[in-house]
Parts: sequence; structure tokens; C-alpha cells
Amino acid sequence: MAQIKEIETGLELEYETLPVLPLRGLVAFPDMLIHFDVGRLISMKALEQSMKDNQRLFLTAQRDIRMDTPEENDLYTVGTVCTIKQILKLPGDNIRVLVEGTHRAAVEEFSMQDDCLFARVFRLETDPGRISQRRKQALVRTLQERFEDYAALSSHLSRDVVLTVLDGGEPGYLADYVAQNTPLEFEIKQGLLEELRDVRRLEQTIRIIGNEIEILRIESDLQEKLKEQVDKNQREYYLREQMKVIQNELGEQDFGNEVEEYREKIRALKLPQESEEKLLKEAGRLEKMQPLSAESGVIRTYLDTCLELPWNTTTKENIDLAEARRILDRDHFGLEKVKDRILEFLAVKSLAPQLKGQVLCLVGPPGVGKTSISKSIAEAMGRKYARMSLGGVRDEADIRGHRKTYIGAMPGRIMNALSQAGSKNCLLLMDEIDKMGADSRGDPAAALLEVLDIEQNSTFRDHFIELPFDLSDVLFITTANTLDTIPRPLLDRMEVIEISSYTEQEKAEIAMCHLLPKQLEKHGLKKSNLSLSRETMVYLIDAYTREAGVRRLEQLIAKVCRKAAKIIADDQQAKGTATTRKRVTVTRSNMEKFLGTPRYKQDNVSKKDEVGVVNGLAWTSVGGEMLQVEVNVIPGTGKLEITGNLGKVMEESAKAAVTCVRSSAKDLGVDPMFYKDSDIHIHFPEAAIPKDGPSAGVTMTTAIASAVTGIPVRHDVAMTGEVTLRGRVMPIGGLKEKTMAAYRAGIKTVIVPADNEPDLQDIDPIVRENVEFVTAETMKTVLDTALRRPAQETALTTEPHTALPVVPSAAPARITRQGEVC
Repeated sequence: MAQIKEIETGLELEYETLPVLPLRGLVAFPDMLIHFDVGRLISMKALEQSMKDNQRLFLTAQRDIRMDTPEENDLYTVGTVCTIKQILKLPGDNIRVLVEGTHRAAVEEFSMQDDCLFARVFRLETDPGRISQRRKQALVRTLQERFEDYAALSSHLSRDVVLTVLDGGEPGYLADYVAQNTPLEFEIKQGLLEELRDVRRLEQTIRIIGNEIEILRIESDLQEKLKEQVDKNQREYYLREQMKVIQNELGEQDFGNEVEEYREKIRALKLPQESEEKLLKEAGRLEKMQPLSAESGVIRTYLDTCLELPWNTTTKENIDLAEARRILDRDHFGLEKVKDRILEFLAVKSLAPQLKGQVLCLVGPPGVGKTSISKSIAEAMGRKYARMSLGGVRDEADIRGHRKTYIGAMPGRIMNALSQAGSKNCLLLMDEIDKMGADSRGDPAAALLEVLDIEQNSTFRDHFIELPFDLSDVLFITTANTLDTIPRPLLDRMEVIEISSYTEQEKAEIAMCHLLPKQLEKHGLKKSNLSLSRETMVYLIDAYTREAGVRRLEQLIAKVCRKAAKIIADDQQAKGTATTRKRVTVTRSNMEKFLGTPRYKQDNVSKKDEVGVVNGLAWTSVGGEMLQVEVNVIPGTGKLEITGNLGKVMEESAKAAVTCVRSSAKDLGVDPMFYKDSDIHIHFPEAAIPKDGPSAGVTMTTAIASAVTGIPVRHDVAMTGEVTLRGRVMPIGGLKEKTMAAYRAGIKTVIVPADNEPDLQDIDPIVRENVEFVTAETMKTVLDTALRRPAQETALTTEPHTALPVVPSAAPARITRQGEVC
């Protein structure tokens, strides 16, 4: 006080009496916001008096923070006059107060009125001091640097405080701001509050912050050393004790009970002795380990995985053939070979229950229902269903799993699928088996050799499980688009069932019975909302799709349903009611409004008989097509020109056709040396499309014969077959698709090889009813049927021809369009 009075000498002091609010462990500074909680009666009285007057009060710190009712001698005589900014009531009897300091003040005397402590105080003015600008700037920079170091070591400072200090300011204000926002002892802060000279207060703050930096550095070093001293065993012990307490609180079993449960589950499986001893040994190892060790986690994972496998769990099979047939027919149209094979398996199973699982391979183009039929087969047989995709698999470990010694080891896909199915005799679908690869990690196809061998897979060992598992009861079904990429040893273990592409009539049946009802329900439509006739569906298939299956067809039907749903919704909103009924009719005439311009046109077939133009038939991956052949004989030097983007096989077939015609020149009534002075040009239209295969030999031979004789070819006749140099007609494949193309193009007569006569039973009934079939063994029959000879000419001697019959054909010799074969 002596120093303060000495500074104030010569000044006229202004006194005021304010309520006193003692602070415990806090110091308020001028021009600073501070908030604190109030709970004592003396503090409550001070707040009440302040709110009655001008919301001003005097804040000063008490010397001993343990005292609840401090007296005059227990308070510092230098404090801060503050203005109350906000009062907030807290739960209970406490109050949170936000105040702002206005200026320093000293106490002249204390007094007590109405249980409230008052003080007569006078204002203390600070002395900026006489200091050069450079020194002041140096002091400020020093404080900023030290405070930045202090902030880096302290976790209690906010980023805003650091930025404010780095922004700078007057020495007095900067010293007060740092003192207010730094967790220093309140005695140190009180000393800074009582220092009225700004420069000296700033210097003291710099020294205090420097001292705090050293203390924080020592604390940080001590913490680091302490962490190093706590070894692994101590941490494990501490955590282990915590786990025991937590388990006791939650009522959970202890580690010993967990191991005993594993043993009970292992014995309950009733595994072979070797497998049971192996698992019990692993449980014994787990019991000897620390519960939180990494190795114990590996053993737990191993035991859990083994216990989840369906070692002895099976499902009862459905041997009701009629019910199985009903389910298969309900879900899929056609696919008779697959359905018959499944029914045969069930029939044999009913007579010989010991029959083990089979391995079927469904091969066919995309979208014909290979994957979806598998789920229907599982339902028909009463088996659980699991699916695993093999497309893009290149690692052998995906099939056989990883050794459990590796970090992150897991069982292979076979074991995972069995766990998912939960049955030892499930149906396991291996999708896209033709799209597996091999690299440095092994060949997954080689790993499948044991899986798909019925004689070996009864003791299949996964690398992770390390126990023999019986896969002989599993019914394996694999799917593939082609057999070319499947290794021969793997292919030999599977029974291949080929699924051909659908004809237009089959697609129409599938669309009307399956796809359309499915999409109507999916889009919230009823049968009464959308009218789409079978004839319109056939037009949609022919004009907008070119595919073997019905995947694209379903997408187009969905598009039609979306358009119809929009029309109906617009109509409902326009009429303002949800009960409006509107029927949308889709016909050939308005199809473009729903699907746009047709993408494909009908096969172009000439409507008149022409010389050198013959209708051939081609097989493609999306069905059959008409393939016209044009031949022109012009004066020349005996050259043979073949155009139309033909493959090597087709070019050789063309040369054989020329030789065949030359050998029959006398029978055709032409000069045997006709080729000497003539050039023969054979052309297949749509030259941009690649074509290959031998089955156009008959077509080319007929076209050449017509061109050299000048006899026109009947426009309503189509043909297919391979020809030899001596004129024999050889069998071909893809007859079902080819005959459908002929029917679609309006052909009345189709010439087929005599060896393909049994295949006529597999063609569509509607084709059989509307098309006459001529079977030919030699080219004489073909020419007599196809050439429009004048009445006076003597017909070539032909063998009798027949129409219709049955039985599958030889492997198709085909023509490719983008890989389509003839």
C-alpha cells in the first residue's frame, strides 16, 4: 500500500463503495472477461447488492482458499472493479457469473452491511513508463516467442488465445491477457495485478512464462521416462485385473469356463478321433496362454471357425418327383435337359439313398438362366443353397484357404460356403468356373480337382482347418459360357449339360409367363394397367433384342413398365385422385414411343427366284439368322474371288464347292471346262461381319451351280450343310436356331443333311408345323429341290427325301458373327 500511495501522491483520488465478492484461487484483470461459479452466502449477497445498484462490484482474491467466510484481513487489498455481464442459474443452488474487468482498484477500508461485505475503493492508474519503441517491441516479441513455446508444451490453451498473443498489443494489456489466460498460481497472478508499471509487469510475465516452460519440459521428460519404465508384464497384469473386474461386474464367465465350453462343444460334435483330439489339443493350448495374447486370439478364431462348420448337419431331401417338377417348371421355362437330369438324380436317390453328390456343369451363353436355375434346383431337392463366384479368382488360397500361421489367415471359399449354408449336403453353385486364372500364387483350377472328384473329396483338407472334411454329399453345380478355357482334367470330373440359346417363341413364352408379371409387380402395376399381347412381345424380341438369353429382354420390359407407370401417375395427378384407373396398351404401332426406333430389322429374303442367289442358314450366339450367298460368273481367266469377311475354313469350303460343281458339270449340262474362260465371284452380304465355319458348303455349291447353268433358285427354299468334293452332304449343328430363323423369314422349305434327321425332333413345334423339311445325302437332292428347272428338262436322279423326326446332332459346325459360327 505504501508503494501505491506513493504513486498516487499529488492526484485527487475518486472513491466509491462497492460490494465485495471474494475469489478463491482466481484473480480478475482489467479489460478481461472471466466467469466463475458462486455458491457461498457472502458471494450471493454481493451479487444481490450489485444487481440493485449499477451491476458493479469489487473482485479481490482471498489469501487462504480454504476459508468459507473470509474476513477483512483474509482478502487482498488490490483487486479489480468489474461489471456483471451475465448471470446463469445452475442446477442446485449455484450461480454462474460472467463479468468484465474495468480497472484496478485499491481498498481504503472494508465494512459490513446487511450480511454483505462492502469496500471503499479508489482507482489505480497504471504507468506506461518511459521506454523506447524498440525496447518495447523487443519485449513484446520475446513474450510472443516464449508464449508460443509454452503453448506447444501445454495442452490447456486454446488456439484463439495463442493467436491473440501473437497479434501483439500494448505491454500492459499483453501482460494482463497472458496472466488471465494462463493456468498460473493465483499468488503469482495477484503479484502481476498489483504491479502498476506496464513495462515491469511485462518483464515479470516473460520471466514467469520462461519458468513455466522449463517446468513443463521437465514434466514431459518425466512422463516419457515413466512410460518407458512400465514394462509389458506390468501393463498386461493391469489390463488383466481390469478385465476380471469388468467380467465380474457384467456377470460374464471367466477364462477357464470359456475353455471348458470349447471342450464341451468339441465333444458334442462326435468327430472322428483324429479330428477330436486335434481340436481338444488346441483348446488345451488356449488354456495355458494369457487371455489377451495374440496367439490366444488366433486359437479362438480357429476353434470358432471349426465349430461353425456343419460336420454332421444335413437336411432331409425332397424325393417327391412331382413336387420337384412343379417347382422347376414354376421358376423356369424350357431347360428340359437340366430338369430331367435333376429328376433322374432324385429318382436314383430314392432307390439308392447312399448315392453321393454329383458334379454338373451348365454351359451356355449369358442370360439363359444357368445361375438362377440352381436356386430352383436347391428348393426342388429340399437342400440348402450356397453360391460362390469364381470369376477372376487367381489365388489357390481362395479355394484351399491360408495356413493359420499367417496374419489374417482365413479358410477358403469352399469352407465359407458350407458355413453359410449350414448343411453338409447343400447345393453349392460355383459360378463362372471358366473365368478363373492362374498366376504366381498358384492355380485355383488345380485346387478344384480334389473338390470336384467324388472319389477324393470325402477327405478334403482346407489349409486353415487342417482337418479332413467330407464333401461327397454336396451337390456341386458349376456354370460356364464356354468349355474352351476349362482345363481338361477339371472338365473330366464334371457332367456337362449344354444349354442352347432360346428361340423367339421360347423367349416370348418366358417373357409372358415370367418376366412381364415380375416387372409389373416390381413397378407397382397390375395386369389391368398394361396390355401387351404375345404378338407384340414377339415383335419386341425380334426388333429390339439380339441375345441368346433374356437379360436384355427383361430390361426392355422394365423400360416399358416404367413408361406405363409414368403415364398412369400423370393421369392420376391430373384428375386429382389416386383411384383413377387407366389401361396402357402397347402395340407394334406405338412401340417406338416406349422403346425408340427398332435396333434390328427382319432378315432380308428375296421375294422372287434369282440366278446365283441362295438362302443359307447361320447359327450365332444370339440365335439363328438367314445368310444369303451371291455368286456371279463373268468372262475372265478362271480366277476364284471370295469376299464377305470370311474365315479360313469358309474360304476352303468355297473352293471345295467349286470343285464339286466342276465334277458334276456334265450332269448339270454345262461345259466341263467352263471355269477356263470365266471368273467366279462368291460374295456374302454384310461384309463387315466376320463369318467362318464349314456349314455353308451346300449353300455355296447350289449358288455356283445356279450361276453356271443360269437356272434360278427358289426364293422360298433355305438350306444348311457341309459338302464334300464328291457331293456328299455332311451334318451340321445349331439346327434348332437355324430352322427358327427360316420360319421367321417366311421360308417354306428347308434342306438339311440326312444325318441331322434325328435333330428335327428338337426343333420348335411351331416350326415343324409350318416348314417342310427335306433331308439330303448328296447334292443331287439339294439341286433338284432348290433349282427352278424348266419343265422340259430332265430332273437329276435323287434319292427320296423325308420330313421331320428326332435325336441330338453332332457338334455344331457354325458361322461366326462377331464370333458367331455357321
